[in-house]
Amino acid sequence: MITWVNGVLQDDPAAATISPLDHGLTTGDGVFETLKVVAGQPFAVTKHLERLTRSAVGLGLPAPDEHDVRAGIAAVTKADPELAFGRLRITYTGGVSPLSSDRGDAGTTLVIGSQPIEPPAPTSAIVTVPWVRNERSAVAGLKTTSYAENVRALAYAKERGGSEAIFANTIGDLCEGTGSNIFCVFDGELVTPTLESGALAGVTRGLVIAWFGAVERDVPLARLAEADEVFLTSTTRDVQGIHKVDDRDLAAPGEVTAEVARVFAERSAEDVDP
Repeated sequence: MITWVNGVLQDDPAAATISPLDHGLTTGDGVFETLKVVAGQPFAVTKHLERLTRSAVGLGLPAPDEHDVRAGIAAVTKADPELAFGRLRITYTGGVSPLSSDRGDAGTTLVIGSQPIEPPAPTSAIVTVPWVRNERSAVAGLKTTSYAENVRALAYAKERGGSEAIFANTIGDLCEGTGSNIFCVFDGELVTPTLESGALAGVTRGLVIAWFGAVERDVPLARLAEADEVFLTSTTRDVQGIHKVDDRDLAAPGEVTAEVARVFAERSAEDVDP
């Protein structure tokens, strides 16, 4: 694992430290982005940095310095050029602050790290969870480091044989996974929940919408059981067909899913920063 903390590169993660008073640690006051790395090359850097800025500003943090972030990405990827498939994470927090919800004035913290991961399985299973996303939350649509509910939900799903947990929102509409967006096929139509549902504007989600003309529409959670095909999108899953939704088995990948996955793989290989 390679890390870069406020401009200092470390190849030993144990040697890379931040203050115990960092607001990202004490309160989850931070935002982050995860980028896919293939053959040492990060994918969709510009789109991820745009969303990092939107999340930071939405949380009330100053916009991160794009030059610094790109310098950190370059330093980390240069230090690990043989990374065949991995995750590069950018974490940006409120920095050293009081042990309360108040922010300090010592400046922000920027951490960038990479590590190898296993490529995703061709298909997977999902589990709907009994908790909901609050589409009216102050942090709805922001990619913050406050991930405790995602950790709890993902553990719930894995205990039941799933690799991802799926949330509805407070009015019972389908929303998103803990770290993914969800797409359904109904009678040949490709549909994904609206951002107003509380879902995060995933980078892969946005590319699938742009490249395949998927429809954004509110979908009652109950309709998930009626979908002909279901797939997830995320940075490290790309387009992953779903063969089981709770106790319901599906043929996966379906015809639409397979075509979306094929074209997505081709186009993303042609342009690493679409």
